[in-house]
Amino acid sequence: MGVRVLLIVNLHKANASDLMQHIQSVLEAQGHCVHVCSFEGKPIIPPNGGYDIAFTLGGDGTVLYASRCMAPLSIPIFPINIGTLGFIAAVHPEQWEEVFNQWIQGTVPISKRLMLSVELWRNDRLIDTRYCINDAVISASGIAKIIRLDVSTDTTDLGPFRADGLIIATPTGSTAYSVAAGGPILDPELEALIINPICPFTLSNRPMVIPAHEKVLVEVERDQRSNVLLTVDGQEVIQLDEGDRLIMQRAPFQASIIASDRKVFYKVLRTKLNWSGGPDA
Repeated sequence: MGVRVLLIVNLHKANASDLMQHIQSVLEAQGHCVHVCSFEGKPIIPPNGGYDIAFTLGGDGTVLYASRCMAPLSIPIFPINIGTLGFIAAVHPEQWEEVFNQWIQGTVPISKRLMLSVELWRNDRLIDTRYCINDAVISASGIAKIIRLDVSTDTTDLGPFRADGLIIATPTGSTAYSVAAGGPILDPELEALIINPICPFTLSNRPMVIPAHEKVLVEVERDQRSNVLLTVDGQEVIQLDEGDRLIMQRAPFQASIIASDRKVFYKVLRTKLNWSGGPDA
């Protein structure tokens, strides 16, 4: 019986169109059903459900988009990397058929990644819910504008934060914006969240790691000097109002990433950070 395949293709990447046509041809010749969802610029939302697997042709950004669409439907993601070296998109184009056959046989590693649920409450009403695999960032709309946030967990009041912004990151997102802002790198399969202020006004505000079962509560204080934005996975932007409350917690589902396990993560980490294992003799 054939597999129902969705191809999510970022046509901005070099050779993406040719690889898409090749994969579609091979899979259909093998008796699989293939639906193509290609895009240039802003991704379009693929049809919901009805697939056994979702290929992504692009880089890590394409995987982030696919995770938000596919994880709620329990559809595993097969990330083929045609961008620069990525932490998530780990399958090289020349390896895709071998890895796909391993998935069919049930022998390929599948990494389960924590995702974050972000609820936006305004005047005691839930007005929006978003999901992300990397991070949720609250920041000013202008450059280097300090915003004021009240931050707590469901067990602890962390107090007021004065900073250029605040990052709530998953372990997968620990190697993205958070690490650039001085946050820790976490193993991608840990059950934890990072609370990381961006350029805090008070140097005692440092990055924290909390258990994934805790909620992070953020309230936008009144009388801000700048507009405040919520950015999800660096791809979706929502305008926040003064007094808005955000409730961030582990999503009720995980992203399943094929052939992007811990071994791959540490290999990429060594390459990107140029770990040498010690000074030259």
